Amino acid sequence: MLTRMAEQHYLVGLDLAGKRVVVVGGGTVAQRRLPKLIAAGARVEVISPSVTPSVQAMADAGEITWVPRRYADGDLDAAWYVLTCTSDSAVNAEVAAAADRARVFCVRADAGSEGSAVTPATGSYEGLLVGVLAGGEHSRSAAVRDGLLTALRSGAIDDRAAAPPAGVALVGGGPGDPELITVRGRRLLAQADVVVADRLGPRDLLDELPPHVEVIDAAKIPYGRAATQRAINDALITHARAGKFVVRLKGGDNYVFGRGFEELIALAEAGVPVTVVPGVTSAFAVPALADVPVTHRGVAHEVVVVSGHVAPDDPASLTDWSALARLHGTIVLMMGVEKLPLFAATLVRNGRSPDTPVAVIQEGTMRTERVLRSTLDKVADDVVTAGIRPPAVTVIGPVAGLASELPQPVE
Repeated sequence: MLTRMAEQHYLVGLDLAGKRVVVVGGGTVAQRRLPKLIAAGARVEVISPSVTPSVQAMADAGEITWVPRRYADGDLDAAWYVLTCTSDSAVNAEVAAAADRARVFCVRADAGSEGSAVTPATGSYEGLLVGVLAGGEHSRSAAVRDGLLTALRSGAIDDRAAAPPAGVALVGGGPGDPELITVRGRRLLAQADVVVADRLGPRDLLDELPPHVEVIDAAKIPYGRAATQRAINDALITHARAGKFVVRLKGGDNYVFGRGFEELIALAEAGVPVTVVPGVTSAFAVPALADVPVTHRGVAHEVVVVSGHVAPDDPASLTDWSALARLHGTIVLMMGVEKLPLFAATLVRNGRSPDTPVAVIQEGTMRTERVLRSTLDKVADDVVTAGIRPPAVTVIGPVAGLASELPQPVE
């Protein structure tokens, strides 16, 4: 007996921009598929008696057209591509048969092998679209897709066709844990020729850099030795003008008290191209990992992030501390450990309740993280007693006391 091997699918990219695509069914399967069709520029028409709230939102926003009824003959006229993803296999079979007669490729979500097309597991990386087909083994194709994208984004696969951007990338590295840097930030770091790094950046990642990468220490230790901002700007400009790709790696987000925009101005004035990669800000991420949400329904309706490097009574202060004291929500104080007694006293003097909960998180997300929980009238003394030192994030407000409502572990 002659056994014929199963035929493989022919992988092809479709230009659907401006073309009519019909999606029959408006449930969760359609909800997953629609965003990429929209991103491809297709004129998407969803035919379904009902849709999920997310699909409804796409229709309300004008991203798709929703026809609120069941599928009917003629619905595939002038279509270039069809997806049928209802919960009724008979309807899906009817749509697929109609698509065959109209010579329109059709994906059957419920039985991929019975449609004339299949949807690969896809992902994108810097303009590169990765698609994987595994003959209907969806978990396998997804796993391979994820592995390829991870390798591309981490630099494990060297995609030399995608050259690094020219000039300087201002990368927010997140609060310190190397796993909290963004995917794009980590990829650009892997492409760097020179890295100008702060002490509060994800320093563990520096050890992963190839030997040829020059690392410049721009550590700004609070109240100690510091590299001037001008020296940092000069280093960025000098290396970029020498034709090297430079990554300025900072902790948190480079535009949240990180002087990132000062560096952008200096680079722009020097004619150096700049790529900005926002980071996960320590102001919100560090409290979150210490069980302190900066907002909570019914507890806090506002969040104010304040720099603590200038005392409340300093003429250079731009903060209205009396207004902050009248707020009922959350104050996140950055770089405020040294002057915390002044800030606490000023808030109480201007009307904030002395028993307002306070959480101080030192070296958040790191192995050395410490969390101090106190109240506004006691936190200054408690910080000294506990030996809390910079860098630390201080959260003032009712949200700082919510951790007490969490179930306690059983001894």
